[in-house]
Amino acid sequence: MTGRPVRGNADAFPATPQRSTPPPMSRSFAPTYRLLAAFSLAHAGAVIGYLPFLSLLLPLKIDRLAGEARIGWLTVAVVLGAGVASGANILFGWLSDRHYARGGGRRGWIAGGLVALALSFAGIAIAAQPATLIVAVLAFQLAVNAVLAPMMAIMADEIPDDQRGLAGGLLAIGPPAAGAVSALLVADANGTDATRLALIMGLTVVAILPLLAIRRPSIPAAPAPPDAAPAHRLWVASLSRLLVQLAGGALSLYLLYYFQSIADVVPPATLAARVGTLLTISYILPLPVAVFAGRLSDQADRRTPFLVGAAIAATLGLLAMATLSHPLGAALGFLVYSVAAAVFLALHQAFAVRLLPDPRHRGRDLGLINLSNTVPSLLGPLLTWALATPGDFTVLLLVLAGLTLAGGVLILPLRRVQTQAGPA
Repeated sequence: MTGRPVRGNADAFPATPQRSTPPPMSRSFAPTYRLLAAFSLAHAGAVIGYLPFLSLLLPLKIDRLAGEARIGWLTVAVVLGAGVASGANILFGWLSDRHYARGGGRRGWIAGGLVALALSFAGIAIAAQPATLIVAVLAFQLAVNAVLAPMMAIMADEIPDDQRGLAGGLLAIGPPAAGAVSALLVADANGTDATRLALIMGLTVVAILPLLAIRRPSIPAAPAPPDAAPAHRLWVASLSRLLVQLAGGALSLYLLYYFQSIADVVPPATLAARVGTLLTISYILPLPVAVFAGRLSDQADRRTPFLVGAAIAATLGLLAMATLSHPLGAALGFLVYSVAAAVFLALHQAFAVRLLPDPRHRGRDLGLINLSNTVPSLLGPLLTWALATPGDFTVLLLVLAGLTLAGGVLILPLRRVQTQAGPA
């Protein structure tokens, strides 16, 4: 792409190569902060739709159904679910692309995904055997990605580049909102699976409805411009995101074991409570930082320095965890990593949208980028198994720090895209 990024519907590329920039959009198409608010709220609703279930309700239900075999069944659910989620995100992104190319929109796919999500929750609630629960979980993964894939493509379709950093920062609302819902579910000790799932579904629908209510005019996707961004840049950016997320894929599961290795004199119950508090802070603290950094990157019209800086800060946090033996210092290192990684991931979403090689396949290509979100959940535990011991996580943390820094370094060559598509 030549010139500065389009401030409007980025699908409006010229049909002929004689023009170097697309025609300006009319004011009626200009995205507003109302759309930003609706989009960020909808994304938080989608996170509420899957995170409390996967992190809390699913392990509890498998424990009741499988007993001593719970670890094996939970592993099957996580691995198969991650595979289905990866494929479903690409599939529904591609399907929404085809509908959008014919002049339709993506919101109908989101609405259909919500209906499928409700049906999958019903199947989960009535599942009485581990095997039937796994089938319902796979249906759940299909449904939630039918919601997420077209939703993320709306960010590329309707939010202009000078607001995408802020939009990416606002994506950090999802985890703390989901954490609050998880706390609410735990507080109701007498709640049944059906009532808890109904609460999740209700909150998800309420959060997504405002985005569905904002109707955008149907505009057929134009042919890709002859100077589209090279596709390999998107793959490099996706690899960068994957490397930075590997540490999260490992630490999210084994953080308690890590603190046990450096604080073995603390009673287990006390340590678990402290780690729970630390995780809650790590969900909340990144939100204002990510929003602020996203807005700064919009104003600077550059995202590369913020991304590289965030990767360096995340690396320093992991190095602190690897070298400090005092629990307080290690906790501070973990918080530094959590905030920096959240900033990196939020801004990376806005960065990657600019690198999409073909506006006709945004949903599909964003689904491919989503592999960098699901693969770490599989590779992180494998790295932990290979490199850590119950009493020593040093080697693992040093390797994760190196991989995180490598993820930041990979962003640097992508600055060259600024000569074609505006500053990166």
